[in-house]
Amino acid sequence: MRNVKLTIEYDGTSYQGWQVQGESPTVQKALEEAIRRVVQHPVRVIGSGRTDTGVHALGQAASFFTSSQIPEKDLAHAINACLPRDIAVLSAQDAPPDFHARYSATGKTYRYTILNRDIRSPLLRNYAWHLRSALEVDKMIAASKHLIGEHDFQAFRSKASDEMSSVRTITRLDVARRDSLIEIHVSANGFLYNMVRAIAGTLVQAGTGRIQPEDVKRILDSRNRSLAGPTAPARGLCLLAVEYPTRSSG
Repeated sequence: MRNVKLTIEYDGTSYQGWQVQGESPTVQKALEEAIRRVVQHPVRVIGSGRTDTGVHALGQAASFFTSSQIPEKDLAHAINACLPRDIAVLSAQDAPPDFHARYSATGKTYRYTILNRDIRSPLLRNYAWHLRSALEVDKMIAASKHLIGEHDFQAFRSKASDEMSSVRTITRLDVARRDSLIEIHVSANGFLYNMVRAIAGTLVQAGTGRIQPEDVKRILDSRNRSLAGPTAPARGLCLLAVEYPTRSSG
């Protein structure tokens, strides 16, 4: 049996997230059906992690085992021919037998996008959080500095989260404005459920002046979710990349 690693791009608007949920449309379900049609046997696709309803991906990673001998260079095209137009396999490559899309990952990078202007955008309605109130990016940047490094992110995890430990290491957290768009890029060795969206909601509060940048350290130390900002809407979130050790990535 071959172990195949996929890199996937998708628009999550029409899906109930990544993970299979009965008869609901999900990205994992669509992939498993498309791959089954190509390799001619049932498969279980393992993702690097679940994304919620409405969350997008430019570089989601997944893996599956197959007895098919379709060459790597042809496999992605064959799967894409069976997928809906809002999901695409960017690459398919053979991986070591012990590669696991979730447990072999060493880090991820997300982007959160905010449209900060008075008028909403019909073209960005599914890809950005529209906020009319002017945001002070300098304050958002100052607030973000308190979150970089290894911390207990209990205050930024959803109550629905089932991870045992809430300690994570953020290696990058950038906030930048480009015209009316504000983009938050965050990289870490792992993320708690809704962690990025909670961070985005908290940085927005700093940008509007509802909290001061230095308050973020107090919120972090409190380990109290109710003190942090709201969970930002899913539509602004996009998984950009998943990192693996060189050997594990095939």
